[in-house]
Amino acid sequence: MQVVTTAGHGGHGKSALVRALTGKEPEEPGAWTELPSGRRVAFVDVPGGERSVPAMLAGAASAPAVLLAVAADEGWMPGTREHLQALGALGVRFGVAAVTKADAADPKLALRQVRERLAGTALRGVEAVAVSTVTGAGMDGLAAALDRLAGRLPVPDPAAPVRLWIDRAFTAGRQTVVTGTLAAGTITVGDELLLMPAGARVRVRTIGRAGEPCESVGGVSRIVLTLRDAGRVDAGMALVTAGAWTHTTSVDVRTRFGEASGRLARRMTLHLGSAAVPVRLRPLGPDTARLTLNQRLALHLGDTGILRDPERRSIAGVSVLDVRPPTLVRRGAGAARARELASWPDRPDGAIVLRRHGVLRRSELSVMGCAAPPDAVALNGEWLADPAHWDSLFRRLAEETARHAAESPRAPGLPLETVRLRLGLPARQLVAALVRPPLRVEAGRVYGPAPAPEAQPAAPAAVAATPPPWAEAVERLRADLADAPFAAPGPDRLAELGLTGPLLAAAASAGAVLRIDDPASGDGSGDGSGDAIVLLPGADQEALRILSALPQPFTPGQAGDALSASRRVAVALLRHLDGLGLTERRT
Repeated sequence: MQVVTTAGHGGHGKSALVRALTGKEPEEPGAWTELPSGRRVAFVDVPGGERSVPAMLAGAASAPAVLLAVAADEGWMPGTREHLQALGALGVRFGVAAVTKADAADPKLALRQVRERLAGTALRGVEAVAVSTVTGAGMDGLAAALDRLAGRLPVPDPAAPVRLWIDRAFTAGRQTVVTGTLAAGTITVGDELLLMPAGARVRVRTIGRAGEPCESVGGVSRIVLTLRDAGRVDAGMALVTAGAWTHTTSVDVRTRFGEASGRLARRMTLHLGSAAVPVRLRPLGPDTARLTLNQRLALHLGDTGILRDPERRSIAGVSVLDVRPPTLVRRGAGAARARELASWPDRPDGAIVLRRHGVLRRSELSVMGCAAPPDAVALNGEWLADPAHWDSLFRRLAEETARHAAESPRAPGLPLETVRLRLGLPARQLVAALVRPPLRVEAGRVYGPAPAPEAQPAAPAAVAATPPPWAEAVERLRADLADAPFAAPGPDRLAELGLTGPLLAAAASAGAVLRIDDPASGDGSGDGSGDAIVLLPGADQEALRILSALPQPFTPGQAGDALSASRRVAVALLRHLDGLGLTERRT
């Protein structure tokens, strides 16, 4: 099914057209007709009086096409012009023009007017048909034109996130019935949606389309939903898929089809979907502005709407460029932002958004309505980075570690949290992801390249180098862990290897083993081996690499399975990594 909105001057026969085409009253949500090909079209009828523009905008916002009515006995009128301006600002490109009341006057002049007035608009070239709802003349031709129109309309994505703008609502007891145009996506009985702007969760109890109940419906469709215990619901609210939209009260927009942004009123009404939201406007560039909304809207980049000044009855179209705009507090920040936005298209993609933010979670791109760019740097399965930004961060990190090592030769490593703050990264695990040779992470600090060893006098030939006392024990441990790097030996095996007490402490201090204290597993021996997990150096970084590939978040059990380790070892490693700031613990 497709949906068409009506438009035109008051009294030019819009409602009569819908009534003649569908056999139903226009205000009924099930006003639809079956066209000659079998396609179905539903209609959203809007008023045409002097104060009808807000209602017209609410009806046209989700409909992809328009049925424009112009009466043969009056021709083109101010209301027709105002509705056409609104359609142009919304970007409506598909439609049919009906010259009505052909029984009352010769329609030729009105037909010529319609073609001339539409020639310079997005609706140029649409079919125009003369009709009379009184005699029925031309109605078959109008139905055929609508049929051809429906065949040209784009088919929306059934898997797209849902945003149903509510244009009618009433509540009886605990039941609320809402009506709207589903532009894309699919709604199924039992679905849980968010009711915006409050964000309350509501469940769909029933669905009606074309006057019939159904279990599931996809866009584009004119539908009626029943909700239970939804509280107060008004026209202008929206039902949206949870976690799929950005809920915001501040956006940067491009203005179109109107005056330069600097000449627009500072307080206007934003019409987007069926919502009419008062906004405060701050001009940025000639065609860009910052809007501060007085309520949250669920938005994607590229959403279109209309700014309207009710006093001057002027309008301007807007395209949403940024749903998470930066603060503008420094001198010259507004002008810099205008220069940045000037090069952006009306619908920015993931590459542009990632370039501005540098690093984002995949989910953050998704709720803005963007796909991840193919050249993005994937980090820990959850994060994405702009390639150029990631390279610049690595260069800065190398400079920071070199500077710190020169200033503090006795403590040359930079703590992970210090690095995070200096580089402006949103999470500590990204610091570890950024580090690559010749940089390294050890014990929660980032180090630069190891200094070249100073030349030492040659030892007398008769004196052989003496290996450290723990060397043989560590070699035996290395053999034990060759095929199972996370199968930490228990206290008895550590005793057999000779890695207990002071010898174990010395090996750990020299970096020959990775020792992770685990007080929960102490055996009371008092030698310091029963309360430790002992692995080879670098086992924690290898564990981090393996765990980063898991679906996030994961449980200790899943971590143990991925590492082929016991729960004791997995939990100890997770605590160790958390202490280094390389993982995030969620409860």
